[in-house]
Amino acid sequence: MKVLVLGAGVIGITTAYYLHKDGHEVVVVDRQPGAGLETSFANAGGVCPSFAGPWAVPGMPIKVVRWLFARHAPLSLKPKFDPHQWRWLAAFIANCTLERFVRNKTHMQRIAHYSKACLMTLREEVGIAYDNAAGGVLQVFQTDKELDGAQHAAKVLHSFNVAHRLVDTKEAIAIEPALAGRIAPIAGALHLPEDETGDCHLFTAQLAELLRDQGVFFRYDTAIHALLSDGSNITGVVTANGTLTADCYVVALANEAPLLLLSVGIGVSIYPVKGYAITIENADAVGAPRSSVMDEHTKVMVTRLGNRVRAAGIAEVGGYDRSIDSRKIETVLEATRALFPKAGDYTKVSTWAGLRPMTPDGPAYLGATPLRNLMLNVGHGSNGWTQACGCGRIVADLVSGRQPDIDLSGMTLDRR
Repeated sequence: MKVLVLGAGVIGITTAYYLHKDGHEVVVVDRQPGAGLETSFANAGGVCPSFAGPWAVPGMPIKVVRWLFARHAPLSLKPKFDPHQWRWLAAFIANCTLERFVRNKTHMQRIAHYSKACLMTLREEVGIAYDNAAGGVLQVFQTDKELDGAQHAAKVLHSFNVAHRLVDTKEAIAIEPALAGRIAPIAGALHLPEDETGDCHLFTAQLAELLRDQGVFFRYDTAIHALLSDGSNITGVVTANGTLTADCYVVALANEAPLLLLSVGIGVSIYPVKGYAITIENADAVGAPRSSVMDEHTKVMVTRLGNRVRAAGIAEVGGYDRSIDSRKIETVLEATRALFPKAGDYTKVSTWAGLRPMTPDGPAYLGATPLRNLMLNVGHGSNGWTQACGCGRIVADLVSGRQPDIDLSGMTLDRR
């Protein structure tokens, strides 16, 4: 079967990998000149099933109001005269109940742990290296109030059988010795030993290169304009370089998916939430973290990727603008310096901003649509790197007529 995969980020490339493995003729289409150059390019670097969960949590609306008046807030809202934004925000608030949080987190935990297992198998099969490491993640708490909240978080992790350990400041420094030079206070930490780290862009680019060598065809520099339908099936994809046809189509276009799907009458609730990142080259061997540290106070994650340090954070709800706000970069820089003041040369950092394709409830949209030959793999938010391999395999299973290994409840278009 010929399958068109629309999108060459980590979601699209992992989907192409599993489809190709099943023997399909695969063509990947993307507007960029290469793989993994948008949302997948410079994220925090964590493959973190332990953290997988919705941003819509009880009490979040109150926090958002409070953060509106903070200079270095982890979340900012830029209201637009955009009905799509307001509908998404209303749905997000509606999901900030305990009942919906538990339901949504359950779905996201299921796919995240399955996906990590898929990633480990893929890595063994193809021998791919992407500055990956399995040193776990340390979530640090600056205040006693945050540490009290960690007690509740630990109970939630226990209920999902996630390996974890609450540690005091001394133990936190033993796990991440570079924290000994910190400026920020640390009241305690939560150690998540089974999470991993790795460069998402490097993984995506190398896997795409491997697939190209094996016969997968890539149409880069090809903007996608619309889907064509006869009411029951997709009949083609209109691109800047002509109309493309196939037997089956997979939409893996992150933030661009809602507009494209509307061209055939399919609505998905996905809104872009901008994140910011800095990368320090030539990380200091002593002053930089061994693995990854998540600062609960600032919501900034700092990760070692080979000889680099990547720090990422901020959630800016403000539309499709990809420009870099220097104040947001300064927020990430200050948070990183407070934890690791000697991580590297802070005067020489590269900066980046990208859009996370967020659903209001948290889980992505996977699988079938009302059109028989159209599949979805979109809306992964901040969990795309964590969920990519599992979601790619699930979509390939469905295209190939197999039952996926896990229950897809809460992760399909109809959200059952």
